[in-house]
Amino acid sequence: MERLKGVVVPIVTPLTEEDSIDVESLKKLVDYCIAGGIQSLYPCGTTGEMMYLSVEERKLVAETVVKHTAGRIPVFVQVGAWNLRDTIELAQHAHAIGADGIGVVTPVYFKISDAGLVDYFTSVAKSVPEDFPMYLYGIKQNAVNDINKEVCEAAAAECPNIVGIKYSYPDFTRMQELMTVNNGNFDMLPGPDHLFEAACAAGAPGVVSGNSQCILAHYAAIWEAVRAKDFELATKIQRRTNVLNSVMCRINGIAAYKVILKAEGVIATTKMRRPMENLTPEQEEDLLRTMRELRYQEVLI
Repeated sequence: MERLKGVVVPIVTPLTEEDSIDVESLKKLVDYCIAGGIQSLYPCGTTGEMMYLSVEERKLVAETVVKHTAGRIPVFVQVGAWNLRDTIELAQHAHAIGADGIGVVTPVYFKISDAGLVDYFTSVAKSVPEDFPMYLYGIKQNAVNDINKEVCEAAAAECPNIVGIKYSYPDFTRMQELMTVNNGNFDMLPGPDHLFEAACAAGAPGVVSGNSQCILAHYAAIWEAVRAKDFELATKIQRRTNVLNSVMCRINGIAAYKVILKAEGVIATTKMRRPMENLTPEQEEDLLRTMRELRYQEVLI
């Protein structure tokens, strides 16, 4: 079974001015990320505005990314949706198109019990072959529902293809607890970018980072330093990366990613799916000016 490792990029979903999926920009983004030295792609995640895309749009994004990646690196599709039926449909679609695995965010908006979460996750895992890997996805600040160690243990015990979790709430104690699931044979990848190096030092196999698609060289450099166990170097790069990330995320991170990627010539528009907001022209100008002053494309140590 393929497993996530290194720098995993939850890519944005490029949109046309008419608010449809910009397939050509999506292909360019795939190439841009792969050329930047990352290890996996993760379309239709939070950064991809997944809950504001239709099921058919999400299928188009997944198909485009899998086909255009053409096996160069693994592609794990985030398939968690508003209900179990749509989630299973997207999970089975991901398998059918040749994705390497899936991620599944917790149900959102309504509070679900731990037993309900286990039932939800195992229902999705059982809807695909047992050798098709699945990662849970916890982001309680957005989804309301959290994922604890007990939920992971129960789900992984019932379904061998549940092999890990992307955990996006900045609770380092919880992250380390999740690393011990299934006697340690359970991947925990952090979503909070500032914990990339620290989590890897504690045993994580990588990071899932939306910021990374805008400053690819920095994340590639941290990963290489971590792999070499040069944590002094990794710390220096991580600290500079934290500064750049704080600039990108101080207003609206996803909108900022699109502004930067458009400025780099990767995508054609900065359009967000409503009700998500675009940056104002003044905010765009300030973002790009500040990032350029920080020489954001250079790894300075």
